[in-house]
Amino acid sequence: IDSKKRTDSYLIEGCQSQVWNDAELREGKMYITADREEIIVKGIAALLVEVLNGRSPKDILEDKLEFLDKIGLSDNLSPTRANGLMAMVRQIKLFATAFLN
Repeated sequence: IDSKKRTDSYLIEGCQSQVWNDAELREGKMYITADREEIIVKGIAALLVEVLNGRSPKDILEDKLEFLDKIGLSDNLSPTRANGLMAMVRQIKLFATAFLN
């Protein structure tokens, strides 16, 4: 994410560490950027960006992200990090909803 966007308006609420998130729509596909301070959260955010980038908002909204359970990520996070993961997912889906409207 652009350093100019490391502001409260791009900050995801509910994360244990600071995570800034943005998305744009290009040719019907969403492209997500994220910046984070803590290394574990950095990896989680990068995973979400990698999986969801370049997909349509509709596809992102319909995706149940079952891969998170399949790889055991959800089971191996502390409650606060799991809440942060859900906050990141929620924010990405909010962007997708906005792009559909």
